[in-house]
Amino acid sequence: MQSKHPSESRTIMTDLVLPSETNPLNNLFGGELLARMDRAASIAARRHSRRIVVTASVNNVAFNKAIPLGSVVTVEAAVSRAFKSSMEIYIDVWIEDRESGKRSKANEAIYTFVAVDETGTPVQIPALEPESDLEKERFAAALRRKQLSLVLAGKMKPKDATELKALFDTK
Repeated sequence: MQSKHPSESRTIMTDLVLPSETNPLNNLFGGELLARMDRAASIAARRHSRRIVVTASVNNVAFNKAIPLGSVVTVEAAVSRAFKSSMEIYIDVWIEDRESGKRSKANEAIYTFVAVDETGTPVQIPALEPESDLEKERFAAALRRKQLSLVLAGKMKPKDATELKALFDTK
């Protein structure tokens, strides 16, 4: 199975924030943004694996900036690391200034998807080869996040979490 680059999974979705999608403060509902991020991440995961994909977890979501009514919102998703059947998807959310057109980062998230066959059984996926410095940084961090998650879930012993040890090893 030939490895792929994050750019091959890159998914960009741009939309407008409508009145029915806002809270009493006229900002985009968090749940609406989560749904948009899930759709973009799903497409990115499918592009990488070319299989049916399911959301396994929402690992991190940072709602750093409110997204006001009428804003142009762009959700960018790409695979940051591929494991045996699972993929970490890193998502950046941008808002565009209505007058200047300048983009600013509003939010980010990390989702995990699993590629499955028609019966729901996980299937092997291609490896990922990062190219840019940012892709390499996200790739390396993904393994630390996965090991931490496995340790916290009791599925990995802390002594076996090599990437976490490296963070705290002061030798």
